[in-house]
Amino acid sequence: DWNLVGKQELYIPYNNFKLADRELKYKEILQPGHINPELTRYELHRVWKVEATLKDSARHIYAKRTFYIDEDTWQIAVVDHYDGRGELWRVGEAYHLQYRDVNVPWIAAEALYDLQSGRYLVGSLTNEEGIGFDFTQRFKYKDFTPQAIRRLGKR
Repeated sequence: DWNLVGKQELYIPYNNFKLADRELKYKEILQPGHINPELTRYELHRVWKVEATLKDSARHIYAKRTFYIDEDTWQIAVVDHYDGRGELWRVGEAYHLQYRDVNVPWIAAEALYDLQSGRYLVGSLTNEEGIGFDFTQRFKYKDFTPQAIRRLGKR
C-alpha cells in the first residue's frame, strides 16, 4: 500500500562532485562501515515523503519502506527499509549530482547500509572506470522489444 505523506525538509546527499572525481581511487572512497565522509556532501532540500507498506496478503523482505524523493530532480535520495518487526533495518542513500554538460541529474554512487550487521554495499561508482556514464547514446523503441533483449542475452 502506497501513502503519500507529504512534503518536508531533509538533509540529503546532494552536489556530490567530490565523490565523482575521476582521480579518486575506490580505496580512498570505501572505508570500513561507510563511504569516506570527507567526499560526501549534504544539503537541506524539500522532499516528498512516500511510505510503502506491505499488504497483509503479500510477502517481501521489507515490511515497510519510506522513500524521500527530491523535489527538484524527482530522484529518490534516501530510503528507510523496515523489517518484519517494524524496526529500521537498512538505509539507502543516492549521492546526487548534476551532469552539467548533458543537463542530467544523476548519482555519483548509491549505498545501502545494513544497520543490524554493520555492512554496506555501494554501487554506481565509476571513478576507476573508462568513461563512466555515457548519456549520448540514443535508442529506438525497437531496442526494448522482447526480441531485442533476447538477442542481447548470452548463454
